[in-house]
Amino acid sequence: MKIVFRCDPAIAHLLPKPMPAREGLPDWLKSMPRTAFSDFHGQDIRTVKQCPPFIDAMSTGFLIPLPCDVRVEVGHFSWDWPLPPLLLADHPRSPLSFHLPAQLEGSPLHQDGRPAIKFNSFWTIELEEGWSLLAMHPANRLDLPFRLLTGVVDADRFNDIGIFFPALWTDAGFSGLLPKGTPVAHCIPFRREEMALEFEELAGDKAERFAVVTREILETPGVYRRRYRSKGPR
Repeated sequence: MKIVFRCDPAIAHLLPKPMPAREGLPDWLKSMPRTAFSDFHGQDIRTVKQCPPFIDAMSTGFLIPLPCDVRVEVGHFSWDWPLPPLLLADHPRSPLSFHLPAQLEGSPLHQDGRPAIKFNSFWTIELEEGWSLLAMHPANRLDLPFRLLTGVVDADRFNDIGIFFPALWTDAGFSGLLPKGTPVAHCIPFRREEMALEFEELAGDKAERFAVVTREILETPGVYRRRYRSKGPR
C-alpha cells in the first residue's frame, strides 16, 4: 500500500517526516522490564512488554510528529520557530491553533470553558483508492499530556490539504517542553468495505479448539506470538 506525503517546498528541509509507528516506540517501553514481581502470584510475571497485541497496536500505521519545540507553562503555549516565506497561500505557520469551547458544548469533551488545542498539519496525506485513515491518540501513550480526539478521513479523496488533529490538553498542571518530533497523531489506514456480521454457537470442532487453545495459553507462554501472530508488515 502506497501512502504519499507532500509539504510546502519552502520548509521541506525543516519538517520532521511522518514515520512508521514501529520506529516511534517510546523510551519507557524500550527500558521497562520484561517481567516484574507480583505480590498476588508470589513470583515474577510477564509485563505488557511481552504482550504482542499491546506492542502491535503501538507499531501499526504511522505517526505524525510535532514540527517544532513547544513550551508549555500551565496552559500557556509558546514556540520559537522562524519559518521562511511559504510558497502556498493560506498555509499554517504555527504548530498549534485552537477550537473554541462552544464547539464541544454538550459533550463529555467540554472542559469548563477551556479551548481544545489543534495540531496543525504540515503534510498532506494521500491514500490509494478505497482507503480511509483512522487518526487517533498514539496507542497506549498515556504519558503524553494531551489526548487526541479520534477521527476518520477519506484520504483517498481528501488529500489536497492537510488533516488537522484536535486534542484535549489533559495535564492542566504541566509545565515544560513538548519536544519536536513528539508523536501527536497515530494514523492507521483501513479499506472501506461493508461488514458482514455472523453469529454462531461454539460447538463441535470449534468447542474442542477453544478448550485446547485455552489450556495451551494458560500452560505455555508465547503461544500467540509463536503460532498466531503475523510476521508481515503492519
